[in-house]
Amino acid sequence: MRRPAKVFVAIAGMVSAGLAVGSGTLFLSLAGQAGQSQAQEQTQGPDDGRQEAAPDLPLLPPADPAGRGELPQVVDSEWLDDTAEATGIPRRALQAYVGAAAWTTDRMPSCGLGWNTLAAIGQVETNHGRVDGTRIQDSGDVSQLIVGVELSGGSGVRTIEDTDDGELDGDDRYDRAVGPLQFIPQSWAVHGRDGNGDRKADPQNIDDAALSAAAYLCAGGSLNSPQGWENAVLSYNDSLDYAEAVYGAAQSIAQAAGVERAAPAPVTVPASEEPEDDRRPGVSE
Repeated sequence: MRRPAKVFVAIAGMVSAGLAVGSGTLFLSLAGQAGQSQAQEQTQGPDDGRQEAAPDLPLLPPADPAGRGELPQVVDSEWLDDTAEATGIPRRALQAYVGAAAWTTDRMPSCGLGWNTLAAIGQVETNHGRVDGTRIQDSGDVSQLIVGVELSGGSGVRTIEDTDDGELDGDDRYDRAVGPLQFIPQSWAVHGRDGNGDRKADPQNIDDAALSAAAYLCAGGSLNSPQGWENAVLSYNDSLDYAEAVYGAAQSIAQAAGVERAAPAPVTVPASEEPEDDRRPGVSE
């Protein structure tokens, strides 16, 4: 798998400024342009030697789940209202991102995933489920199904023949990315999780999609180093343009949220168990 040259800077001593996420510290990097969906063709971006400082990240306290298989998800209403207004992220989507990041803090404490990285991916992929007039409902489901382009090899996308008989994407010839975080069916079959406790994993539900995305971003190891963060984002889409777009969004979100808006400890609801393996759900084969 092709890797771009590193253009990251690790900013030491930033925990006190709000970069701490549980026991880890998140380093973000790059600044950029519009990205591509998970299924788009891999591209090599320019290496111009730029170095970007990691933005301040709002503190996410360690989760306090009642037991195995529960997702910290329901966040203080006042914090959600304030942060949704400050960042422009829909309140319901923000709730899912924060809950999923808190879940990784409890279950994968060495990961160091920040909720703003999840939110950045959601922004780049579908504008937090708002593509083509869709919205995320109070239930977490999208108001209308989000289905990407046919992955038939044209217009800069990879060729991925159907893997689910059209069950998730309605296409029995080729796969299509689905849901607010744009999982392809073959990835969802392996890594899809139940994030809202309804005993089913649905890529068109923001709780399920956010938890699944968080788990696989952490599957390759810690995001606490520049290389670790880069590898995790590139596992979602192996494109430097994509990594730049995600970084730019994550930076903007963190700056808009501000370190003074520390996320309160979430409440818990049932969710799925740990994955049986650490395979990543990106388009890798």
